[in-house]
Amino acid sequence: MHKVTQDMSERLLEGKVALVTGAGRGLGRGFAEHLAALGCLVGVHGMRENGPAEYGEGSTLTRTAAEIGETHNSKTCRVLGDLTCPEQVQRVFAEVTEQLGAVDILIHNAGGDIAAAGGKPNPNDCVQIKQEDVQSVLNRNLLSTILVCQAAAKSMMPRKQGRILTISSISAFRGIANSAIYATAKAGVVEYTRCLAEQLRPYNINVNTLAPGDTRTGRFLGTREVPAERLATDGTLDRIGQVDEVTRVCEFFAGPLGAFVTGQVLRVDGGSQIWPA
Repeated sequence: MHKVTQDMSERLLEGKVALVTGAGRGLGRGFAEHLAALGCLVGVHGMRENGPAEYGEGSTLTRTAAEIGETHNSKTCRVLGDLTCPEQVQRVFAEVTEQLGAVDILIHNAGGDIAAAGGKPNPNDCVQIKQEDVQSVLNRNLLSTILVCQAAAKSMMPRKQGRILTISSISAFRGIANSAIYATAKAGVVEYTRCLAEQLRPYNINVNTLAPGDTRTGRFLGTREVPAERLATDGTLDRIGQVDEVTRVCEFFAGPLGAFVTGQVLRVDGGSQIWPA
């Protein structure tokens, strides 16, 4: 599902150090795979050691990091941590720096619509959602983005170089009654990313956000019924996106083509939303 093939002559990011949060499965693993294929040394972050097994996309985070490194002839390291906790964020960066070097590229993918006790909040609407679930969704998405980006920026600013890519969602751009708090959190991620991009311009640090639409990750397919016609792989843009169709876009933001691009949001959703961001 996540295998990426890359000619060694196209390893555009050879030797760069990348940290991908939420990289045990789904889009996060796809981002880690693609950056490793481009030559990056990759810190593979997860919140739980057995997270990759939860939707059948692997076994352990340790094994996932090893597989990415073996497949793409790249050095990787596995780092565990709760990114809503400042002390653990600092430890994650310290471990990656110690094992791979200072982080040049951050892809902050960790988050999701997860209730305080796990699983999707039920109900998750503007009126009925429980306070503890509101806090959980905001913390996992918006607070973690702020804390992780702060740590990355502090590391990158003295070197006057770096790329930060946050992962938001098309949910940030439309009202969704049954996913209100998640949409609100992701809208906050978009605005925080834009503000951070403005602040870090003098330091030559590019900060952008990628907003995926529905994507056929293990969690997406394992938590809802999807009409067969939406699982087409070509011939129409009115379908569920494939993991690599989203994750390969990180090459633009992390590589040479993105050198003069900052403060932008790119929706990768097959055109399900056409209006301006």
